[in-house]
Amino acid sequence: MVALFVLCGISYAFAQTSANQAPPSSPQGATPSNASAPSLEQEINSEVAEADNGKASLTEVNKELSNPISTIWALSFQQNTFWLNKPERNVVNLLFQPVLPVSLTSNWNLITRPVLSVFNSTPYVNRSGNLHRVTGFGDTVLVELFSPSSRLVGPWLLGAGPTFIFPTASNSRLGQNKWQIGPTGLLGYLGEKWIAGVFPQQWWSVGGSGSNTISQMNLQYFYAYFPAAGWSVGTSPNMLVNWYASKNGNKVTFPIGLNISKVVKIGPLPVKFAVQGQYMPVHPELFGQKWNLQFGVTPVIPKLIKGNILEDW
Repeated sequence: MVALFVLCGISYAFAQTSANQAPPSSPQGATPSNASAPSLEQEINSEVAEADNGKASLTEVNKELSNPISTIWALSFQQNTFWLNKPERNVVNLLFQPVLPVSLTSNWNLITRPVLSVFNSTPYVNRSGNLHRVTGFGDTVLVELFSPSSRLVGPWLLGAGPTFIFPTASNSRLGQNKWQIGPTGLLGYLGEKWIAGVFPQQWWSVGGSGSNTISQMNLQYFYAYFPAAGWSVGTSPNMLVNWYASKNGNKVTFPIGLNISKVVKIGPLPVKFAVQGQYMPVHPELFGQKWNLQFGVTPVIPKLIKGNILEDW
């Protein structure tokens, strides 16, 4: 539903841009009845500039797309291939992650970040002890972050709110079969040529099938350096903690990695291409993630909800 909503909005934005092209030039001395509407490219550049102190270069776009609480809209597609410890198989998933911020007031923003696992392929051991594979949809994550604007906190990145996991997996082996809820927060800093921060999420199960209970954390730590021309080099891995794991050695997955990205223009849209390699020196003994190769594509789209929605009422 989120994907359909966003795609419909993009179509609407393109339609509006085409419909509002400048009319033929009027005779000399005549005054046109109305000014032409900005093009799609101008609209996106204006939104990027508004989010980053008047700048709209490709490097500034990369900075905004590396910021979890940026005020620009974007659609992220992320593909991961995890190589497991035991058995020596891999897990493949494709995540669709729209970033949909809205301005509540001139000082406060609400950032909505759903994560839809549109493809998930994972191995499992059946009752006979044989190794099989199942493929389908995974669970869905929804993050809602309330964040003060730079007018209040300057270059600091702050946010807090609830996070949810919904049991939307098409097969019980592709998800956790539990409704989950918990807190999330963000603490970071955005410099002239770098960004750094931590983005933890904690969930507890509150319903669903089965008698087991879940308490887990996902903590993303991120750093990126922006040299020039839309490039960035850094890291943004996710540490996983299963608080109810039976053995201490199975609780934590701790990755280290290197990320390289580049923002280019494709037509009117800035698009970020990224690749990241990760190694997990700490991981569970069975079905633990050992390596990950991650690819990402993130186009920027025009905002579909503009203005300060609470102040405009």
